[in-house]
Amino acid sequence: MRILLIDAGNSRVKWAMVEGETWLREGTLLHRDMPTLGAEFSGLPSPDGILVSNVAGDLMAQLLGAACAIWRCQVEFIVARVAECGVRNLYECPAQLGCDRWAALIAAWDRVRAPCLVVNCGTATTIDTLSLTGEFLGGLILPGLGMLEVSLTAGAPQLGQIEGGVWHRFPRNTADAILSGAIQATVGAVRLQFEAMAQAGDCHCVLSGGGADSLQS
Repeated sequence: MRILLIDAGNSRVKWAMVEGETWLREGTLLHRDMPTLGAEFSGLPSPDGILVSNVAGDLMAQLLGAACAIWRCQVEFIVARVAECGVRNLYECPAQLGCDRWAALIAAWDRVRAPCLVVNCGTATTIDTLSLTGEFLGGLILPGLGMLEVSLTAGAPQLGQIEGGVWHRFPRNTADAILSGAIQATVGAVRLQFEAMAQAGDCHCVLSGGGADSLQS
């Protein structure tokens, strides 16, 4: 079965055409480039199904629906549920959980089937926890690396609009200090959650998102 997967985040739209375990095609575009998505899709084979994670609002949902209208195929938008695919949602209001986080939790559970920290580093960073039995215990939301940098320079204008920093343990210029601070703050949050989970035994960590490489390195 050929499935078109679409992930509409806060900054970018990512898509992939998959058949079984094989990725046939994939692409990424910024929100401002959404008018070109239909042209990209026109070169794809017709999918048997379309599955969408959208946290970018109703207008984005309409744009995605229009881009997919070239196929006579039902578009399914992911919604967090009380339980699905072996994962139980313990959020106080299960439907309030972001569909992107729900999809990531299900994917992580399918992959590791063990206690797990599910970290996604995008416009926002989310740090979610899965128990030994597939229960979503709860999670954190904090500004992503870029947002941490922007909010700092906005609140402290004397720093200026500095870009191009590199991570160092002991930074010696402002650009490096800002980026390194953002990375260390995020890593610290991940580490605290990981240590809390690890008190009960072995724990895995699944890391994804555009900022994942910065944290991993």
